[in-house]
Amino acid sequence: MRENLPIPVIEVLLIEDNPGDVRLMQEVFKDSCVRNNLWVAQDGVQALEFLRRQGVYEHAARPALILLDLNLPKKDGRQVLSEIKEDQELKSIPVLILTTSDAEEDVHNSYALHANCYITKPFNLEEFIQIVKIIERFWMGVVLLPSTRASM
Repeated sequence: MRENLPIPVIEVLLIEDNPGDVRLMQEVFKDSCVRNNLWVAQDGVQALEFLRRQGVYEHAARPALILLDLNLPKKDGRQVLSEIKEDQELKSIPVLILTTSDAEEDVHNSYALHANCYITKPFNLEEFIQIVKIIERFWMGVVLLPSTRASM
């Protein structure tokens, strides 16, 4: 009798400084079949404050999924990934790298830091939208994500 269960809302943190990419993600996620809340951090410092519920983010939701750009102001995405995966409270949250870099060193280092997947953003708008829809279908529709209430 699963049809009587409440439909969960998936909390997603997008760590992205490009306003155009943020807007596209918001539009695709808004039209999603999966109920979600898309939170946005525009730099690495803000992202870690959100994740650690510091300052103005004291009551922030714990994300079940993180979408992380590597090239961020204030604190680089590589540093953010490293800090997330070293933190006992945060390391179980899947982190998807979503970046323009296709450098082998970035791919290798991201997986060495325990990224859950690495996706290169296409420059074509339609391809970018398709990638976001694939992320949404797979990571929010197929994969069983950790509870947002876990270990807080």
